[in-house]
Amino acid sequence: MAAGKMRTIFVTVGLMSGMGVFPVDPAHAAPNGCRLKFEIQFPAEVHQTPVTGRVYVMLSRENDPEPRLQLDFLGSPFWGKNVYDVRPEQGVFIDEDDFGYPLETICKIPAGEYYVQGFVNIYTEFKRSDGHTLWLHNDQWEGQQFNQSPGNLYSDVAKVYVDPSIPTTIRLHCGNVIPPVQIPPDTKWVKRLKFESKILSEFWGQPIYLGATVLLPRGYDEHPDVRYPVNYVHGHFSLDAPHRFRTEPPENDNPRDLAGYEFYKYWISDDCPRMIAVTFQHPNPYYDDSYAVNSPNVGPYGDAFMEELIPMVEREFRIIRQPYARVLSGGSTGGWIAFAHQVFYPDFYGGSWPLAPDPVDFRAYELVNIYEDENAYYRDFGWLKVERPEFRDVTGQIYWTNRNYYYYEWARGDRHRGGENAAAWEAVYSPIGEDGYPKPLWNWYTGEINHSITDYWRENWDLRHYMEENWSWLGPKLEGKLHIYVGTMDNFYLNNAIVHMEEFLESTTDPYYGGKVVYGDRKPHVWGPMGRDLYEEIEAYITRIAPEDEDTSTWKY
Repeated sequence: MAAGKMRTIFVTVGLMSGMGVFPVDPAHAAPNGCRLKFEIQFPAEVHQTPVTGRVYVMLSRENDPEPRLQLDFLGSPFWGKNVYDVRPEQGVFIDEDDFGYPLETICKIPAGEYYVQGFVNIYTEFKRSDGHTLWLHNDQWEGQQFNQSPGNLYSDVAKVYVDPSIPTTIRLHCGNVIPPVQIPPDTKWVKRLKFESKILSEFWGQPIYLGATVLLPRGYDEHPDVRYPVNYVHGHFSLDAPHRFRTEPPENDNPRDLAGYEFYKYWISDDCPRMIAVTFQHPNPYYDDSYAVNSPNVGPYGDAFMEELIPMVEREFRIIRQPYARVLSGGSTGGWIAFAHQVFYPDFYGGSWPLAPDPVDFRAYELVNIYEDENAYYRDFGWLKVERPEFRDVTGQIYWTNRNYYYYEWARGDRHRGGENAAAWEAVYSPIGEDGYPKPLWNWYTGEINHSITDYWRENWDLRHYMEENWSWLGPKLEGKLHIYVGTMDNFYLNNAIVHMEEFLESTTDPYYGGKVVYGDRKPHVWGPMGRDLYEEIEAYITRIAPEDEDTSTWKY
């Protein structure tokens, strides 16, 4: 192309009115030769008021699914930019200065033809009771997935030629609105609760909702005088029934759906103990679940659980309201909650089955020792710096690094607004920063660890440290209650923290902890008893620890 000329590309894809590619004056091109821009707009017909939030451009080689649904650690490139009081039809430009993943800048896009889509993530103003005012994505019961959140805006998909060296502006008109989430109706087996939490709404200055999905045993209606043990099953946000229970075989070969149907057949069989299983919905402005504890940034979710949510479940359904009949289970995030609730509320629960819990000892925060390491992204051997992996398969093959993990979340949203796990951990574990947002454990760009806050993490959230410091009074309350499972090839290296935890547990006296830690040789993330295996183990345990005057035969019909 001759110097001084401009390129114009006309886009005609279906009914993509309002979307197009427009030339830009080369005099305004970036000095490094990157001359590409994306302009994001939204019309008043879909959103009449100004928007504070974050806008994105997503790009992919394939359009199934559309680019906005391809966000992932191994997914297609996207770039984001914060916006403040942007009016309808006002253009916002994403250019070479805006951060993205896995390509940090749009200047690194290889020249070629791509599917492109624009997106607007609308933030809500939260005036918290602690005096901080924050702008965050308000979950709309989608599980803190902004690219699928009701009310957010997106463009149609355009197939365009992209070359960062050519002065071009690609305009993306976000005229589509994501519709509300449809909560599944109740059935004979599955019942649902959803209510506004007074405790959390007062903290956040906005309505905050909690929910529970309850799976009833066979014969529940036919035995109105029977009360049942309960398994409080913790995990990520989902509107599915506990254990993905489904009464019809799936039309696809999705292994999780197939497992849900197999669980249904077991649940209604003569072999299954008659129990109630409950999962919880507690999304918040930082993540798809709160970790069910009280923390400065996320708020008093522990109080909300113990004073509002669980009491409501136990009032509405015939649950035995005694500790021996309340057990906990969960994997990964849910495993940490199942572990932490047993530790923080030891008199309320009778036992816990955490599978591959999130780090329970921060000497092994995945592969980072937050107390001794200086950098989270690499190990420094002088002449050689080796990147720390974050995810592997059971053969040891690395899929992405710690740096990839955090850059992906940062591109989704700064100030812990990306809605993913790294942000969630810091929102729960960190003190509040001067700007009202969580203090980061390390510099998200360089990986340099902030040792000024690691003592705070140790004293408040390192479960191994907490148990060791408080064993004199806590130990008798936990004796025999912990049943921990993890694969030795856990994909996120969570087995390392369990090794530290086991070393402490095996050292305990007065009393000895009396539970078990089980390792699955070369097993992956969230390995351990599930379905039939889990409930048979729970049934035997509850029967054994039940008080002598309790008739456990009533719920074994």
